[in-house]
Amino acid sequence: MLFDLDGTLIDSALDLGDALNHVLTLNNKPTVDINTFRPWVSNGSIAMLKGGFGSEWEAFSQSDKKQLQHTFLSYYKTHLFNKTELYHGIHSLIIELEQQNIPWGIMTNKPSALTDPLIAQIEAFSSAIIVVSGDTLDVAKPSPRPLLYCAEKMNVEPHQCIYIGDDERDIIAGKAAKMHTAVAMWGYLNKDVAQFWQADYYAQNAQQLHNYILG
Repeated sequence: MLFDLDGTLIDSALDLGDALNHVLTLNNKPTVDINTFRPWVSNGSIAMLKGGFGSEWEAFSQSDKKQLQHTFLSYYKTHLFNKTELYHGIHSLIIELEQQNIPWGIMTNKPSALTDPLIAQIEAFSSAIIVVSGDTLDVAKPSPRPLLYCAEKMNVEPHQCIYIGDDERDIIAGKAAKMHTAVAMWGYLNKDVAQFWQADYYAQNAQQLHNYILG
């Protein structure tokens, strides 16, 4: 069993949004509310900055863009777990996986410098067999390689795995790895678009996911 992190196991939107609004404030730009930035979260810091600055983003030099991203990530790294929380039902699902001796892990495109300290603060994740970040290998999702790496380390065949995520890249990577795929419909996605991803299952909440995994 493999999970994406942000938008699947945890709701980190408010902490990431605070990082974005910190950068916008420093640059005398209007802040954005959660309904605006929430759909940007799964696509990473650059997508959030691009959304926050709008058309002005493309006018920045590469050096300026890197500096803005650095400011964003530096702020976020010191505020990783202020408002972030597990989605409802996720902790219970993890406990059930443990009780059923079902190995599980996390595969996220979040860089390890952010993933590792965040995971360390969440006791429920201590039973994860493996945590793979976006820079653990030289490629990230939508490449299937990180998922295949996880399966190898967990000593399970890819076709025995289910990968759950809230972004199309998750489903593309999972299908390419020959894994079963499930969409976390509670995540940072456009539900109207997600229906075309051709995942094996669409879970509206953690209880539905529980039923899909454990029957």
